[in-house]
Amino acid sequence: MKRAKKKKPLRTKRAVKRKPAPKPKRKAPARRRPGPKKRRRGLMFVLSSPSGAGKTTLTRMLLDDEKNNVELSISVTTRPKRGSEIEGKHYYFIDRRRFDEMAKRGELLEWAEVHGNGYGTPKAPVEKFLARGKDVLFDIDWQGTLQLYTVARPDVVSVFILPPSAQALRARLARRAEDNQEVIQRRLRNAVDELEHWREYDYVIINDDLDRAFQSLKAILDAERRQRSGRKATGAKARTEAALAESMRRDRQPHLAELVKKLQAEL
Repeated sequence: MKRAKKKKPLRTKRAVKRKPAPKPKRKAPARRRPGPKKRRRGLMFVLSSPSGAGKTTLTRMLLDDEKNNVELSISVTTRPKRGSEIEGKHYYFIDRRRFDEMAKRGELLEWAEVHGNGYGTPKAPVEKFLARGKDVLFDIDWQGTLQLYTVARPDVVSVFILPPSAQALRARLARRAEDNQEVIQRRLRNAVDELEHWREYDYVIINDDLDRAFQSLKAILDAERRQRSGRKATGAKARTEAALAESMRRDRQPHLAELVKKLQAEL
C-alpha cells in the first residue's frame, strides 16, 4: 500500500516594500515686480488766527520750506488790493457781482464775509492738487474752516494760531503800516469773536516765538503725512517731531481756555 505524499506548504510571497515615488518638484511662483506705490492723496492744511497773530508770516515760511510739496490756495476777495499785494499771488481781486456768481454756482469750496469783504476758495485748482498728491495750504478764517469740514472733513487738518498777549497783537497790527487806525480797531474788535473758535481746530500753536511756532507747524504737517501714508515715526528725529505734534493737539493743552479768556478781556 502506497503512502500518500505529504503536500508541501504553500509559500506566501513576502510583500515587497516599494519606495514611494518622488513627488514632483513644484516650481517656485514667479516673483512679481513691485508695482508703483499708491500715491497719497494730498491734505488740506488750514491755518487760521486773529489778524496780527502771525499766520501770514508762518504761511510764507512754510511755502518757502516746502516749495515742491505744498501749494497755496489762492483765494478770491472783493476787498481792495493793498500796495504790496500781487494779483494771482496773494489773492485774485474780483468785484462783488463776480464773487456772488461763483458762490451761487458752487465754484467755491468755502466763502465768508470778513471785515465787510467777501473771501472764498476756488474749488477746481484745489481738487487738482490733492489728486496729484500735493498738500494745499489754506490761509482762511474760522467760517471758511467750518465750511471745509462740511464738504471735505477727511482731507482737512486745521491749526489755530494764538498770539501770546493782547499787547503783542496790537503791536503786530500797528507794524503792518498798511491799515489805518479805524481798520486796526475793527480788526481788534473782531479778534474777540475769532478767538472764541479755537476749540474747533485740531491743533493750536501759541506764537510767542516765531521759529518755535514754525517748528511746531512743520512737525504737525509731517506727522499727518506719516499717518495718512501708513508710516510710523522711525528714528530719533521723527519720534521727536511726532511727540511735538501730539503736544500741539487742542485737547492736550488744558491751559488754552484760560489764555483765550485773558486775551478776550484785554482786547
